[in-house]
Amino acid sequence: MIVSLHFLQSRSQLGYQFKQIKHLEQALTHRSLGRINNERLEYLGDAILGFVIASELYRRFPLATEGELSRMRSHLVKGKTLAEIARDLNLGDYLRLGTGELKSGGHRRDSILAGAFEAILGAVYVDSEIESTTLLIVNLFRKKLDTLTPESAQKDPKTTLQEYLQARQLSLPVYTTVAVDGAEHKQNFKVSCRIDELAITENGLGINRRHAEQQAADEVLKKILSLNNKGYL
Repeated sequence: MIVSLHFLQSRSQLGYQFKQIKHLEQALTHRSLGRINNERLEYLGDAILGFVIASELYRRFPLATEGELSRMRSHLVKGKTLAEIARDLNLGDYLRLGTGELKSGGHRRDSILAGAFEAILGAVYVDSEIESTTLLIVNLFRKKLDTLTPESAQKDPKTTLQEYLQARQLSLPVYTTVAVDGAEHKQNFKVSCRIDELAITENGLGINRRHAEQQAADEVLKKILSLNNKGYL
């Protein structure tokens, strides 16, 4: 394990040399393995990532509106994007998982990879300081930042639905958690999205509440489009 970690943290692989390897070990330890895991580092890394990306976008796009900046940031820090970068770093090869997650292929799951990536950012900050963490984030996101434009960052379903309703002076949607199933380390959420004034309610499923809400909003948008095409709205 130590050999693998030293390879991962080499400047050609990760872009940062840890002073204390224990920080990297914890960042790669999923909660399914025990009480000492990467959840706290993931929380820290998530906050730092959001700030650094927001700051970099503010600097790069001086004419972008607040809405455009928010959409670009959401596009960059969403789980799918983080999982892509984690795969580029081959993080799945170094994850420390419990037996259940190992058997179910947790090292390939987007949510686990994204969480580990955020945890590594938190670990870098704990191991060094904000300057080194900022430099690492900007370097890891450089290709995506260089090709990003306000037009290329599409609106997520929740934002699209909210803007559709506001443009028609309708009440905002109500999201309700219907059910949470599965083991603590592998939960599935079911969330409903309700538009009372349109008498529409649709459900969404996801690995967390946010993902389920986005899917529910997408289902509502599809329903609205269908009703519009039929002339009911």
